[in-house]
Amino acid sequence: MAMEARGWIPRSATPDGVRLLTTRAIRGFADGAVSVLLPSYLITIGFTSGQVGAIVFGTLLGSAALTLVVGLLSHRLGRKRVLLGACLLMFATGIGFATFRSFWTLFAVAVVGTLNPSAGDVSLFLPVEQAALTDTVQARDFTAMFALYNVGGSFAGALGALASGLPLMLTTRFAWTAASSQRLGFLAYSAIAMLAAFLYLSLSSAVEADPMPANARPLAKSRAVVMKLSALFSIDAFGGGFVVQSLLALWLFRRFGMSVQAAGVFFFATGLLGALSQLVSSSLAARIGRINTMVYTHVPANLFLMLAALMPTAPLALGCLLLRASLSSMDVPARQSYVMAVVPPEERAAAASVTNVPRSLASAFAPLPSGLLLDYSLFGWPLLIGGGLKVLYDALLLMQFRSVRPADEQSA
Repeated sequence: MAMEARGWIPRSATPDGVRLLTTRAIRGFADGAVSVLLPSYLITIGFTSGQVGAIVFGTLLGSAALTLVVGLLSHRLGRKRVLLGACLLMFATGIGFATFRSFWTLFAVAVVGTLNPSAGDVSLFLPVEQAALTDTVQARDFTAMFALYNVGGSFAGALGALASGLPLMLTTRFAWTAASSQRLGFLAYSAIAMLAAFLYLSLSSAVEADPMPANARPLAKSRAVVMKLSALFSIDAFGGGFVVQSLLALWLFRRFGMSVQAAGVFFFATGLLGALSQLVSSSLAARIGRINTMVYTHVPANLFLMLAALMPTAPLALGCLLLRASLSSMDVPARQSYVMAVVPPEERAAAASVTNVPRSLASAFAPLPSGLLLDYSLFGWPLLIGGGLKVLYDALLLMQFRSVRPADEQSA
């Protein structure tokens, strides 16, 4: 599973794989920018923390529903067609947030749109891209390719977070209101959707799944393991929903009075640390296995998250969060690769969808109580609750799947 590479790209990767890595980075930049911009913009136009949490809930709930439908039907609809349709929806989402100011209208746009309030990818693009990515590289390079996929997204997301403060710089230069300048960020989000669509158009037919019989069930062979993994991933995601990047930014705004520009710099640093840490994931997984990689890096990361909630000053809290960021993303490539490695090729799109949908659904319900907690207290209760749930997930995952090894690990 070591990374034999042309540069950083595994030798077995096809040009389609490189294109998918590129689109992930482009979308990551857009997601990183709006995840910081979103809570600031909503507070600027008069929303409460509870309403911000509700909007975040809507984005995650809608993404989960669309991801489930797309993942189960993508073998019939065609992966390239689904990705282009998702770009069109992404374009409309940016226009909607730039145009409307009513809570219920924005909530509706959040539910049916593609806005991503987290630093990771929880959109309907994810299962289709993951399944297509496995067809662009040999199985021994899965973890290496997924590491690059996530590193590109994380690094670009860090740059996007850094750029999130740029619209506010226009307020003094052109005497615009803060809300007016921030709307430009959502228009840029729509423009990036069109750029991604252009790249998806260049994908070859090799990214399409082999046709399945009309009466075939999407998870006929791997249903049991996929369902068990989905249940465990939902615990992790529910904990993560308390501290998605938009809500973590909101906590920093309210708890320490941090500015959008300062938050952008901070999330650039955390995104950069997360991106660099994922480069280690494939090598670590090759040595100790994917499950051990997931657990042994995740537990200390979540302990740092819980410690951040207890810190009395901004520098101490930010220090704990930076330590968390240096470890918290190392499990992502190993997790994605593990799911793809333990199911047959024809079921990978459905498996990616069914394991990601519970994550989106579970994370969708956490922002509501998280936002309400921040309305009533500036203490870091969301960080404590989220970290505790994630440590519980780590323990259960290790107990139930440590002995379930993919074929490539058994032969290593």
